[in-house]
Amino acid sequence: MSYKKDSRIVMTLDAGGTNFVFSAVQAEQEIIDPITLSAKGENLEVVLKTIIHGFKEVEAKLLHQPVAISFAFPGPADYENGIIGDLQNLPFFRGGVALGPMLTDQFNIPAFINNDGDLFAFGEAIAGLLPEVNQRLQEVGNPRRFKNLFGVTFGTGFGGGIVSRDGILLGDNSAGGEINRMRNRTFKNWDAEESVSIRGITREYANNTGLNMGSCPDPKEIFEIGMGKKKGNKKAARLAFEAFATDAADALANAVTLIDSLVVIGGGLSGAHPLFMTKLVEEMNHPFDTLSGHPLERLEVKAYNLEDPDQATEFLTPSSIEIPIPFSEKKAIYDPNKKIGVGISRLGTSKAVSIGAYALALNRLDQK
Repeated sequence: MSYKKDSRIVMTLDAGGTNFVFSAVQAEQEIIDPITLSAKGENLEVVLKTIIHGFKEVEAKLLHQPVAISFAFPGPADYENGIIGDLQNLPFFRGGVALGPMLTDQFNIPAFINNDGDLFAFGEAIAGLLPEVNQRLQEVGNPRRFKNLFGVTFGTGFGGGIVSRDGILLGDNSAGGEINRMRNRTFKNWDAEESVSIRGITREYANNTGLNMGSCPDPKEIFEIGMGKKKGNKKAARLAFEAFATDAADALANAVTLIDSLVVIGGGLSGAHPLFMTKLVEEMNHPFDTLSGHPLERLEVKAYNLEDPDQATEFLTPSSIEIPIPFSEKKAIYDPNKKIGVGISRLGTSKAVSIGAYALALNRLDQK
């Protein structure tokens, strides 16, 4: 699926718990500088007016009229009908808010809404990590090609989205890919998001230093402390990201067991990957214990850290062999090595969401 030569313009939004990032996309490229507005507000009316204002600012910068609005918004939601449900990170949304119909009424064009994790994954599948990996496989003469992608975002929350063979897997209740609801490995009665999030990093650093949450540095500062770029408790910072990686890896391993795909990581915390990526992939591959005493591989596939040059090379290297066809002189090609790669967003989270939203809108318009 490609829209690189399509002249239609779609206005987009990446809606997080902290900021709203507005943009416009044409031919799979952002055509304006993104506009960022605060997602905070005194009440629902203020937040909704902020969303309308953001799209009006985008519209004013365009040389041609947009054909649709398409954007990411957290769930739970009835995405097919544009109705937003009760949100944890945007507390004014309660009881069902007809956000899609409101924008269609305001701008007189179709408005499409989907989960931010889904659109992030879709954008990376169209123009990010997925095509890059397949291009690199082609360049080294490896016949293997990937068609599935699981996208996760590490930030205010822990989001996920599944792309399977050119389409988003929504599920029957618009609830596909909700990895945040997996059980927390460390804290058994919590969901994974309590650890795989900004608050999880901050909590772990506070626990390891004796600071209270209010006086803790933010995760960006904790990362800089862990990298030795800023003064602070370096050991505590590294332990915070190790705990984060351990719980993230457990959730990802559970997801990959079902999906069998590449994994792409985005969100505000993805920039800290030098402190968590090695641990995350190691934990994904860490075997189970068994009663027999023999370890059992955690995954049926092996996960590779695509940000590590040596692991990336091993991942890309062809490993197919020829095997005999029984009762024949002919040979069959067989690859005994099952591999997936885990990498960081190639587009940047907001851009990936915008491109995913754009492609989804044109796909929907073309189906009408």
